[in-house]
Amino acid sequence: MHRLCILTPHPSYYERWQRDADMYRALFGDGLSFIPWTDADDLTDFALVMPLLAWGYQRDPAAWFQKLDLWEAQGSRFANAISTLRWNTNKDYLIDLAQEGVAIVPTILATSLDPADLAAAHDKFGNDLVIKPSISGGADGTYRLAARDPIPFDVIEREMLIQPMMPAIASEGEFSLFYFGGALSHAILKKPASGDFRVQEQYGGREVTIMAPANAQSLAENALGALREMPLYARVDMVRGGDGDFRLMELELIEPSLFLSYSSDGGTAFTNAVKHALIQ
Repeated sequence: MHRLCILTPHPSYYERWQRDADMYRALFGDGLSFIPWTDADDLTDFALVMPLLAWGYQRDPAAWFQKLDLWEAQGSRFANAISTLRWNTNKDYLIDLAQEGVAIVPTILATSLDPADLAAAHDKFGNDLVIKPSISGGADGTYRLAARDPIPFDVIEREMLIQPMMPAIASEGEFSLFYFGGALSHAILKKPASGDFRVQEQYGGREVTIMAPANAQSLAENALGALREMPLYARVDMVRGGDGDFRLMELELIEPSLFLSYSSDGGTAFTNAVKHALIQ
C-alpha cells in the first residue's frame, strides 16, 4: 500500500499550485503521491488521502460530490472524514455552526439570489453588503454591494450567502488560526490591498505572522468543538466585530492554504499529526 496521497487540481487548472506541492514534498519525501482529484477513481491503495490541493472543485460541485460519494463507498481513508468534507463544501455550514452557538459573521442564505433578497439584507444589515456563492473558493463570485447596486450578472439567481461588510477587514484584516490534530499550530493576519476587501494574494492581499489572541482561540475551539469529528487539519478564518469579539468567517477543512512557512516549527506539528494518523 502506498503511504500518502495529496489530491491536486485538474491539470488544466490555471492557478499555480506547484509551490505548495514542493513544500509538501520537502515535508513528506518519497512516500507522497499527487493525483488530480478529477482523475482519482480509486484511492484505496493509499493509507491516507488529503485533498489539500484540490483547487477548483467549486467550479464543478456536481463532479466533486460524485467523487466524494465514490471515495466513501470504496472506503478510502481521508485525513478529514469524507462526511466532514461533504458538509464543509457548502458554506451554509455557517448556519449550522451558529445553531450550535458559534459566533459567526451574520449570514443570510439566498437560495436563488434576486433583488428582493438584497433588499431584505440591506434592511437587516445596512447599506454595505458582501455576497458570495455558497460553494466557492478564492473569492470567486464574491462582491461588495452598496445600496442600489445591481446584482452582478454572473451570480443572479445563484445560491448565495449575504453578509454585512465587516469594517475590521479593511482596518485590521482577517485572522487565520491553524489547528493540526486539534492543537493550535500558528496564526496569521491577512490584510487586503488598500481599497479592497479581499485578502487573497491574487487581489493584492498580504500576510503577517501573529500571536493568536485568546478570544480568537476560544472562537476557533468552539467551532472545532461543534464538529462530530475533530479534523486532522483546519484553518479557522475570523474577523473582529465592532464589540471587539471575533466572528467566524469560514472554517476551512478541505483545501486550505496552511501557510506553514509562517509556523515557528516549519511545519513539524503538521507532519507529526499526519504521521500519527498514518499509524492509527
